[in-house]
Amino acid sequence: MKILNFGSLNIDHVYEVAHFVQAGETLASQSLENFPGGKGLNQSIAAARAGACIYHAGQVGKDGAFLVELLSASGADISLIQTGEGPTGHAIIQVSPQGENCILLFAGENRRITSEQIAHALKQFAPGDLLLVQNETNAVADLLCQAHQKGMQVAFNPSPIDDALTSLPLDYVDWFILNEIEAQALTGEQRPDKAAQTMLTRWPKAHIVLTLGAQGALYLDAGQRLYQPALPADVVDTTAAGDTFTGYFLAAVTSGQSPKQALLLAAQAAALAISVKGAAVSIPTKDQVAAFYPHG
Repeated sequence: MKILNFGSLNIDHVYEVAHFVQAGETLASQSLENFPGGKGLNQSIAAARAGACIYHAGQVGKDGAFLVELLSASGADISLIQTGEGPTGHAIIQVSPQGENCILLFAGENRRITSEQIAHALKQFAPGDLLLVQNETNAVADLLCQAHQKGMQVAFNPSPIDDALTSLPLDYVDWFILNEIEAQALTGEQRPDKAAQTMLTRWPKAHIVLTLGAQGALYLDAGQRLYQPALPADVVDTTAAGDTFTGYFLAAVTSGQSPKQALLLAAQAAALAISVKGAAVSIPTKDQVAAFYPHG
């Protein structure tokens, strides 16, 4: 099974700070580093390093050539990435001493996707293949509709949350992969377990994967409910934890592994990712995961 990730490509500007800057505050950062990032790029790299057959589609500016090179070097197919005239999307990321982060996005070329570009990309995929989409590009509704019409499975990571999210054709989503804040925004439920159950009630044919940070992850579908504890980790930077989890989870289920197996593999990969500074550069390979967790 092939995966098409039609997703964002960003340049991350990462600032180490004593605490997250508050309204009206001027705060000196302790350091600045630039990394490749974007939820789309991170998830494609994770899936590729996990061994999936992953294609990335999207758009960068001329300043984003190194992002495309990194995707290719990681094992993703880059033939569907286009280069526009505007700046590549970027993110300003604050990282606290505890390894937590907050992120400010500028979409850049990520918001210049066309319907024709989507149709061209989807021609290379067949019914049953999987489309992965985040909420960092434009044309998300078009992507969901065209993939559904083609008979592809659809995985949606609804991040970042915005006002347009509930107007999307979410009935076309087969796999929701989201965190507790995103689940709360979709359902209005404060408790993660209630939010996940509400989502399953609303979309009974979907698979719900709810990540809970240090509390692990939940999986629900019409026939089963699973819980995966978070694994011990030396927390340095949590920036790419969720994206690593998403890429590894989808790589596992599309290769025929059970949701239980996929949850464990994704948790292992995420635990390794948060022990390294940066986003895309922190995502481990499947060999690194296997070496660190030799008994699965």
